[in-house]
Amino acid sequence: MGKVLGDVLGLAAGVAVSPLPIVAIILVLATPRGRLNGPLFAIGWIVGLSALGAVMLAIGGPAGASTHQQPATWVGALKLALGVLLILLGARQWHRRPADASQAQLPKWMAAIDRFTPIKIFGLGLALAAANLKNAPLTLAAGATISSAGLPVGQQIASLAVFVIIGSVGLLAPLGVVLFMGDQAMNMLGGWRNWAVRHNIAVMAALFFVLGLKLFGDGLGILIS
Repeated sequence: MGKVLGDVLGLAAGVAVSPLPIVAIILVLATPRGRLNGPLFAIGWIVGLSALGAVMLAIGGPAGASTHQQPATWVGALKLALGVLLILLGARQWHRRPADASQAQLPKWMAAIDRFTPIKIFGLGLALAAANLKNAPLTLAAGATISSAGLPVGQQIASLAVFVIIGSVGLLAPLGVVLFMGDQAMNMLGGWRNWAVRHNIAVMAALFFVLGLKLFGDGLGILIS
């Protein structure tokens, strides 16, 4: 289990560094219902990561993700494909980056976030976790890594739980700051938000490249072993 955790921690860290979802929860926390909607957003995020990872675990068992305690060939092919996808997305993000970081803009839907109902806030957290172009491949790769290690079911669930917890740190940090510091935290979170907005595309491009190369190398290693 220790080796599996070592493999998925890097993927979880990649999920945790998600500038746009971090900006979203800061905006949610700044609304009049922030103390209600902030936790709902975080719960939606956790449910999204957990559900997507659980689906991969459920597929990996019957599909024979582990053969004699070694990852099956299809696991290597999946990681290779996810790696290529992330590298291509990284190239696209880098090409789209603004020449001046100060010109970066938020998505239009964020302007209406203060009018979102609690159900929409929960759904937003879930979508940004499970339908995110970076997080979905990383979560699927983590699930494939866990299911291909030949661990007992209990250890697989525990490994997925560690992945989800680490992958949620980026969102839980602003939430914890607000819950403990109250309104005094908003100035500090405003600085975080502005930095994340300015550097979102560059950070995402770098993460896509680095994590894509990692998955590509992992998949290639499985296929040629």
